[in-house]
Amino acid sequence: MKSLDQKLAEIKANRSSRAFIIADAKDADMAFGVRAPGPRGYLAKRGAKPAQFSPEVWSRDEFGYRNLPEFLDIIREVTHQGLVDIMLMSAYVNEQLSIKEGLFKNSHVTPAARANDTTDVWAVRHGCYTGEPSQPFRSATIDHIQCGEVECNRKGAEFPGANLGLYSITYVNELDQDREALLWYKEFREEAERKSFRHFLEVFDPNVASGIAPEKLGEFINDNILRTLAGVPESGRPVFLKIVYHGPKAMEELAQYDPNLVVGILGGSAGTTYDAFRLIHDAQKYGARVALFGRKINNAEHQLAFIEMLRLITEGKLSPEEAVRAYHGVLQGKGIKPHRLLEEDSKLTDQAMSYDGSGARRATVTAKAGATDRQSPIADRRTNAASGQPPGNAATDFANMTSEQRLAYDQQRLRQKFG
Repeated sequence: MKSLDQKLAEIKANRSSRAFIIADAKDADMAFGVRAPGPRGYLAKRGAKPAQFSPEVWSRDEFGYRNLPEFLDIIREVTHQGLVDIMLMSAYVNEQLSIKEGLFKNSHVTPAARANDTTDVWAVRHGCYTGEPSQPFRSATIDHIQCGEVECNRKGAEFPGANLGLYSITYVNELDQDREALLWYKEFREEAERKSFRHFLEVFDPNVASGIAPEKLGEFINDNILRTLAGVPESGRPVFLKIVYHGPKAMEELAQYDPNLVVGILGGSAGTTYDAFRLIHDAQKYGARVALFGRKINNAEHQLAFIEMLRLITEGKLSPEEAVRAYHGVLQGKGIKPHRLLEEDSKLTDQAMSYDGSGARRATVTAKAGATDRQSPIADRRTNAASGQPPGNAATDFANMTSEQRLAYDQQRLRQKFG
């Protein structure tokens, strides 16, 4: 039995249980392309994989990013370590490791694949897709995730691939956009139920101006989640949620609502090591039972040690502060230079973790003056486009941003989505 299923059963049977599910989100190739495997500062024990570079253009070290074979080696290494419960991948990586290699066959780790890729994750270099209101889209099919073919043989109950997928919705507070997203989700849910495919649901913050004040986003997301799932019987519901952590109040509000609803958090941008450790500690304290960390793990100086600290924190064996010191001790013992000195790495820099009651992660939206004169954020953007002006609002002034500032803005939002 997979550890995911054991822990889900324990959490639902005993709400005071400390059982906690950790997922390594290695699915960023659905968004970033070449940059997805991350920097080459950390490689698996197998070391570097052959890659040809022309010296007159650049060297391998100058290029800086891992290639896919090196990325796959890290996934293998993390899986063999056995401290995560879920390995989230793209459909292609899932095919290579789950279907062709059988990596998870005798492992307690559950393979999973990103089942859709809404347009707000199309973070290609020099592209502008991420600045447009999120639209639904699916590259992967359920059959391809389960068995690597356009149609699975469904005579048996087992599939060689993953039988768990991440489905993502980004509400933007615009009727036509959000209705379309829900129609796509409804279609996916029904197909998943027919094909006995489990999923977990990511509900992400608006990626464009929504007319909602930052401190109200948690309430907006919570209500949308509960409203969306109220029409879905148990057979079609997600096994757990993945959401932005909006602070203690918003987390407790959602987590206490329904004992059958298992709430999880996404990791957010890389930040300091203390940001990551404090996030998982506090989210668990206020009701979260799952954490999906992607960028925070993938950019760590030593991924296996980083994951070990996350597990020790959720088991109550280390405080976040102790874990930072212990992690730096491991790095020192292995002769690895840390990204930051211990003092800097022990600082809280993620404002979502402050205890000011808002839990707002970033001010990407602005409150409008009133409902009667509120123009749709989509209409705002169309009006600006027609006048030749970039889209913007008072809280995020796109009109006065340089191209570099806008790129940084889009990258920050996507780092939060992909952990």
